[in-house]
Amino acid sequence: MPLVSAEGISIAYGREPLVEDGTLRVDRGERVCVLGPNGSGKSTLLRILSGAIQPDRGEVHRRSGVRMAALVQDVPLSSTRPVFDVVSDGIGELGALVAAYHHTAVELSHETSPRQLEQLGRLQQTLEEHDGWRLEQRVEQVVNRLGLSADAIVDTLSGGWRRRVLLAQALVAEPDVLLLDEPTNHLDIETIRWLETLVTSYTGAVIVVTHDRHFLQRIATRIVEIDRGRLTSWPGDYANYLRRREERLADERGRQEKQDKTLVAEEAWLRKGVKARRTRNEGRVKALEVLRVERATRRFAPGRVDMQATAGALSGRVVFETHGVTHAFGETVVVRDFTTRILRTDRVGLIGPNGAGKTTVLRLLIGELDPGYGTVECGTNVRVAYYDQQRQQLDPDQTVFQTVGDGNDTVTINGVSRHVHAHLRDFLFAPDRAQSPVRALSGGERNRLLLARLFTRSANVLVLDEPTNDLDVDTLEVLEAWLVTWSGTLLLVSHDRAFLDNVVTSTLVFEGDGRIVEYVGGYSDYVRQRPVDPADEAPTRGQKQPTGASEPRPRDSVQRDRLSYREQRELVGLPERIEALETEAQILNDVVSGPDFYREPAQTIKDTLATIDRLRAELEDAYTRWAALDERRGSFRG
Repeated sequence: MPLVSAEGISIAYGREPLVEDGTLRVDRGERVCVLGPNGSGKSTLLRILSGAIQPDRGEVHRRSGVRMAALVQDVPLSSTRPVFDVVSDGIGELGALVAAYHHTAVELSHETSPRQLEQLGRLQQTLEEHDGWRLEQRVEQVVNRLGLSADAIVDTLSGGWRRRVLLAQALVAEPDVLLLDEPTNHLDIETIRWLETLVTSYTGAVIVVTHDRHFLQRIATRIVEIDRGRLTSWPGDYANYLRRREERLADERGRQEKQDKTLVAEEAWLRKGVKARRTRNEGRVKALEVLRVERATRRFAPGRVDMQATAGALSGRVVFETHGVTHAFGETVVVRDFTTRILRTDRVGLIGPNGAGKTTVLRLLIGELDPGYGTVECGTNVRVAYYDQQRQQLDPDQTVFQTVGDGNDTVTINGVSRHVHAHLRDFLFAPDRAQSPVRALSGGERNRLLLARLFTRSANVLVLDEPTNDLDVDTLEVLEAWLVTWSGTLLLVSHDRAFLDNVVTSTLVFEGDGRIVEYVGGYSDYVRQRPVDPADEAPTRGQKQPTGASEPRPRDSVQRDRLSYREQRELVGLPERIEALETEAQILNDVVSGPDFYREPAQTIKDTLATIDRLRAELEDAYTRWAALDERRGSFRG
């Protein structure tokens, strides 16, 4: 019996159903990726499966006792509680206990009191009785890997960081069925790679809505497509889906062309003279009526975005040039001694962790920020069009039409005047949707609107900060194709590895401590070129990975090198080290569990608990290092 199944479900918002008579069954161990254009019903399908909404028709069955957790796309999170507490909610009733232990331990690290020690002892005993240690470690691990500040108040975070909190809450639940709607949005590349590893090793079922093609290829065991209300299942990976989908669409086009020719011929026959009408075949007439109905009810594939931008006059040969630029926010240096030259027609990608300073560099280059030290020079006749990842250029109270037209009924594209409605149709906004307020748009629609507005500006330099979030695959591919032919200069911040590989000709990589290093080519080229230090080890718990350290290289672009002699010896010795650490930790846990432990001097208690925490961190590091070395050994053998 599948973990969750939908039988004959239908649901509609408006005239045409999003899903019509759809059937889907998901078993344990499957990783199902749901694809379809923006607005096709992908998020709605996930909400039906989770039980958040009910279909108009059909039934959803969940195996008895099955646990489900979901990351939804656009539900705002508001809370005055710390991040750790909200994430702990994902583990259910023990979440409050885990959060209380965490906060008490943090307080003890700053100041020790008998009352706090007594409270910590009670919490620790309760955690041990309910397998709480494993749960507490799980929460801490997910919080750290997603780069969250455990004690930050949720309401002080930006929308992207609140979404990470919701993702962490879903992941710590470890449900039988994990539903993830656009999980890679607002994640940096390193975190996306970690999420890939987590999802591919997940023991339950995972159902994902994503437009990240690299992520799709790595995780999917099956693709479910929503196309004009129909659910179609394609076993295999994303590449197999693309190949078989093109075959199906070609077959569909052939059948429709044949049907249309038959309809034209039969209509002509019916309109013949009086003699023909007297002798007509009634069966043939009925068949014609069926053809008419089929043609009238046919749902055509959604259109593709048609991108045309207003090209400005050529800029000078040198577009931007920096010398020794250093910029800091308070005591934090985000850009250090940055020197570069960007020439006309360069396509430059910026890569680095969230918060590294990518947007800051863009703003320094286009003059929105003044450098603390050094100089930024802008070339002659540089005209910039800037795509802001926060969409601050969009007024939520304006309509789509007003946003693009700026009070006019026409826009000028490449010297040709066009009605705003015609331009919006190129970006898949129907006339009725053009009158909708911006606040009513989905994330994908807002991104398309921002692109539509951007492309009315005369520019020779495009600055795109995270343009790929929420865009469907078709629109991503159209944007890619257009950018490849763009005659001006491009600066691009993106965590979409496939997009970077297909568009940019060089990358500026943030390697920690404000250092920015330039590499030739896209993301995969950067992975091949960067220096690799085999001695780099995973960070200890609670410590962020230094951005200069080489992340584990992706399997599809890894140079399959042999382990060095030192690494081979390290791999052989790691199991023994892990066993020794586990034994030492178990001995101390037994001591702490004893009835007389909390009668010891306060400093002894504090030191013992600190030693246990250190051993846990070392164990986590040892396991991570062993897995990384073993994976490299296995990749080489493969």
